[in-house]
Order: sequence, then C-alpha cells, then structure tokens
Amino acid sequence: MSTMKLILTAEVTGLGSSGDSVEVKGGYGRNYLLPRGLAILATRGAEKQVESLRRARATRDVRSLEEAQAVAGRLTGLTVRVPARAGDGGRLFGRVTTADVAAAVTAAGGPELDRRRIELPSSIKTTGKHTVTVRVHPEVTSQLSIEVVAG
Repeated sequence: MSTMKLILTAEVTGLGSSGDSVEVKGGYGRNYLLPRGLAILATRGAEKQVESLRRARATRDVRSLEEAQAVAGRLTGLTVRVPARAGDGGRLFGRVTTADVAAAVTAAGGPELDRRRIELPSSIKTTGKHTVTVRVHPEVTSQLSIEVVAG
C-alpha cells in the first residue's frame, strides 16, 4: 500500500480542513482528492501556500464561529416537515436524503444549509419524527428535529 502526503485546499469530511497536511492512500489521493481540486501535493512551495491558507482560515473562523452559533440557534427552534412519497404503514418509496432535508429547512424559513454538512442517523425510510445532526462549523453542531410526512 502506497501513501501520499497531500495538503487539503477544502474541507473534506472525516479527513480535515483547508490547509491541513494529511497522509492518504495513493488511490484516494490520485483518483478523488487531486482531480476534484480538494488537495494539492505536499511540496516545499506548497508548504508556504499552506501557511497563507491557514492564516486566512483563522481569520474566517473567528467570524464564522459567531455566525455558526447564531445559525445553530435558529435551527434549534425550527420545526421542519420533510414531504416524502410513502406507502401503507408509513414506509417510504426510497429514502430521505440530505438534499431533501436542506430544501425542507429552507422552505420552513430556516437558513440555507449545505447538504454535505447534514448527517443523517441512518437511512430514513419511514414517516415520523427523526433527529439529524448539522455540522454548522467544525466546532459547532446542532441537532435538528425533522418530521417526515407522506406527501
């Protein structure tokens, strides 16, 4: 197994944030991270770029941490109804996706969320109440109660 050292240029769930130096398996780096522009190879020149990325991220994070806490506060008091096609007994045709939840939050008057920051507990395949986690910020998560209704 070969590994490669990369520097992330964007946040990758489960791996790190922009500016982090990570070591990943060769195939993951070559076939996923590099082609999508999520990372660059770790070279001496890149290390200097990383320092500026980190400084920019630090100033952004201070501002966005306060914003994230405000967004998390708005999410807490929100009642979100997610319409889904369902059959007898409340079983769904298909399942509820993170994109469905993001659209329902916006429709309920909540903030616009990035679907990649929404974590579903497992596949939601029935109607009723469910709790999902929203990573508003690396340090701020919020629990969101959703109700899946037949629609």
